Amino acid sequence: MRIHRRWQIVLPLLMGAALAVPAQAQQQPEPAAPAAAAPSPAKPAPAKKPAKPKPTPAKPAEAAPAKPAEAAPAKPAKPAEAAPAKPVTPPNIGGVKPTLLGQYGEWGAYAASPGGKKVCFAIAKPTSSQTNPPDRPRNPIYMFISSRPAEKVSNEVSVIVGYPFKPGTEASAAVGATSYALYTQQDGAWIKNAAEEAQMVDAMRAGQSAVVKGVSAKGTQSTDTFSLKGLSQALDRVGQECK
Repeated sequence: MRIHRRWQIVLPLLMGAALAVPAQAQQQPEPAAPAAAAPSPAKPAPAKKPAKPKPTPAKPAEAAPAKPAEAAPAKPAKPAEAAPAKPVTPPNIGGVKPTLLGQYGEWGAYAASPGGKKVCFAIAKPTSSQTNPPDRPRNPIYMFISSRPAEKVSNEVSVIVGYPFKPGTEASAAVGATSYALYTQQDGAWIKNAAEEAQMVDAMRAGQSAVVKGVSAKGTQSTDTFSLKGLSQALDRVGQECK
């Protein structure tokens, strides 16, 4: 059995008014006064002045109908860009603080040289975690793929689940429709069949997610889902650093 090292990493918002023209009043002469002893011509009554025509009220101007405002064409909403994942902050490795080589999607690429021996790894935290019974406390959870040139180890897959596994039990990691058995030790798990490791890494490079399941020493079942977005780029960067 290969010896594996565990690196825990803290990875708007539409009458007109009637024209009234009065008829001019006709002048009717008043009847003559009755004759006295000597008739005299009757004095005609003074003619009444013709009534002044009433002014015709002005026709109110009709307001022009308001032209409906044309709605401005709606601009297509700009799709929201997903915020980049925050880099995981790994602890010191052998007293040496790892250096961030780059953050790619959910995965960070790191390197450190404890004791002069270079170690490079890609690391991520789960995008979702569930336990049964629920809400069981756990330490930080990570999946990482490491390379240690001095030990001739390349792309070693391991998981830290945040609790001690139930002794003598296996865990599993599913990528797509393929499930890989993991052997467990304390809070760590590694691929059981070393011959499947390269195949698993290739599947992870092309996959969408990896789902890790296990059972704790207290019988708690856990399911942790890791997004594989950015993993391929992170592994390429690790490969450049640790050749």
